[in-house]
Amino acid sequence: MDLSLSEVAEEFRLQFRSFLAEELPAGFAGVGALAIDSVPDFVNWWRLRLYEGGFLAVSWPKEYGGRGLTVESEIVIAQESAAVGVPTGGPNDHFGIQMLGNTLLVHGSEEQRRHFLPRIIDGSYRFAQGYSEPNAGSDLAALTLRGRVDGDEVILDGQKIWTSEAHLANWMFVLARTDPEAPKHRGISFVLVPLEVDGGAGDLRNSVGYQANGVEVRPIRMISGKSEFNEVFFTGSRAKLDHVVGGLHQGWAVAMTLLGFERGEAAATLPIRFQFELDRLGELLAARGAFDDADLLDRFVLCQTRLFALRSMGYGWLSNVLAGTEQGAQSSVFKLFWSEYHQLVTELAVDALGGEALVPTGRPSSSAFRTDDVGAPNSTRSWDEVFLHARAGTIYAGTSEIQRSIIGERLLGLPREPRG
Repeated sequence: MDLSLSEVAEEFRLQFRSFLAEELPAGFAGVGALAIDSVPDFVNWWRLRLYEGGFLAVSWPKEYGGRGLTVESEIVIAQESAAVGVPTGGPNDHFGIQMLGNTLLVHGSEEQRRHFLPRIIDGSYRFAQGYSEPNAGSDLAALTLRGRVDGDEVILDGQKIWTSEAHLANWMFVLARTDPEAPKHRGISFVLVPLEVDGGAGDLRNSVGYQANGVEVRPIRMISGKSEFNEVFFTGSRAKLDHVVGGLHQGWAVAMTLLGFERGEAAATLPIRFQFELDRLGELLAARGAFDDADLLDRFVLCQTRLFALRSMGYGWLSNVLAGTEQGAQSSVFKLFWSEYHQLVTELAVDALGGEALVPTGRPSSSAFRTDDVGAPNSTRSWDEVFLHARAGTIYAGTSEIQRSIIGERLLGLPREPRG
């Protein structure tokens, strides 16, 4: 397994490190070390610095706002950003740049690329993902959001749920059933929908819920107390027929391409973030004398070995990227492994805190998904919230049960389970 990057990529690494050193405040110790109230403003400021420095979507062609670099440069940015504890963009860039933007480069028309990609990079278009529905989560093809063609528009009626960061978005890419008579995986269209009448860039950050273009967004209060998930209702919502990606009724292939991009960056960055978190847990255990407890010590060593395996999986993904090989169903192994690993880590942290975990104090987590941000203190509130976030890790982006079915059927060649 050759993980060495090209000489050009390593030169780019030095360039990006220089950018980090020049732009980050002196003594910066990661987003997790910032006062919790200052995190949103810092992330917005940092996103602007990345944009002005030309470090967003660097592998996209120059005519769409990128720099025409190789995918190695994206890996470098992800690795170096994780190491110093800064995001690679704003809250919605995971959906806009890494997922939708890369998908448009594969399936989008030239007009769609020239219109959307530069606006995604400059931040004027902030996207959310409209896939899951109340009765169509892991079984995505069971979706029922209706899309009715009316002249040069698509009229949407129905609901999406568990829509991350929709309260910060002004656009959403949705899967809609535009041909109800077609078989389950057909008759689905991939539609770009404005969440505001003009698709503008209004600031919705403080909205408890809002409604425009027949779209109503209602934040969902999570078990940790945060509200990064939302339910979204469409009532006569309008989208241009020109904003259907990949062709009418042809959205399933587009959706599958996008899901492949969804897990790409995680393989490069999660092992780094998890290592910072496990080091923090080790400091917590040492400070409390928990290593004298044989059970806690064994569980910590287990976490270390699992993280080593996870890092090896990440290296495998990077190796495939560098070789130009698609990950395919192999990504299900990585998703299953990291989500269940993270529950082991956070359960160990809460057990080590003991009764104190019942009365959390200190700085809350500044991240609503996966680990707390790099630099986070060992506060009981941080660990409590990350523990609660980890409960959802085996559900969102595909449940563990679904991942095991994919692994069994597509990687091991086992027979499909009987369908009801």
